Amino acid sequence: MIRLGKHNPRVKALSRLARRRYREKEGKFVAEGPHLVAAALASAWPVEGVYFTPDFAAQKGEVIALAQQRGVPLYELPTEVFSRVAATETPQGVLAVIGIPEVALEALLRPEPPLILVVDGLQDPGNLGTLIRTAQAAGATGALLLVGTVDLYSPKAVRATAGAVFHLPVVQDLPWAEALRFLQAAGLTLVVADPRGETPFYAADFTGPVALVIGSEGTGPRPEVVKAASRRVFIPMPGGAESLNAAVAGSLLLYEAVRQRQRF
Repeated sequence: MIRLGKHNPRVKALSRLARRRYREKEGKFVAEGPHLVAAALASAWPVEGVYFTPDFAAQKGEVIALAQQRGVPLYELPTEVFSRVAATETPQGVLAVIGIPEVALEALLRPEPPLILVVDGLQDPGNLGTLIRTAQAAGATGALLLVGTVDLYSPKAVRATAGAVFHLPVVQDLPWAEALRFLQAAGLTLVVADPRGETPFYAADFTGPVALVIGSEGTGPRPEVVKAASRRVFIPMPGGAESLNAAVAGSLLLYEAVRQRQRF
């Protein structure tokens, strides 16, 4: 265990990881809180260091022990320094710096039949994290985040995944043309959630290889994505609401796939 002061270069590097540009440059992100840190340590992801306060070490020794078992470097920070680098308003005293692994597109196709979540332009990190959490719970084989979508590795998005980020293969910042070539070559049916769609979502066939597209909160998927869709589905709203939260809409489609594939 190494004790760090506020002027240590590692502390400054931690602060910079709050910015997407720096996360992308370094290929690293921060997971904060005992649940996420423990989930990262229990996964195969590269955990480069665990940072904690003295109080956390005294109360939650099991997380420290898990890091020691993996041979992950441990760094103790003064409480006031930890509060400055933490992203949450009420820090829980522990965070980890984690390397972002490269994921091949083909990894999203296994096991058969693939069920891929495609996210186009979603801007709320909480909604994105919730979608990734739901996709993992629903047994999706992976997720594609198109260019223009919020960063999955932002602190709020990572928290909203509740650890699912460490289990679901995700490719982000993919141009639409490249994504379309991949999906078509793999033989997936492209189903787009669209309020102007012609088919209620429960009437679409999700039992085969399927890619489910969820668009941005305000405008939905971009026109070229809608145009390429094999099927446009809508979610009935007899109560008269104009739209549903994007994470809720995506969750409904994902669990309709679960229902059909498991024949509930």
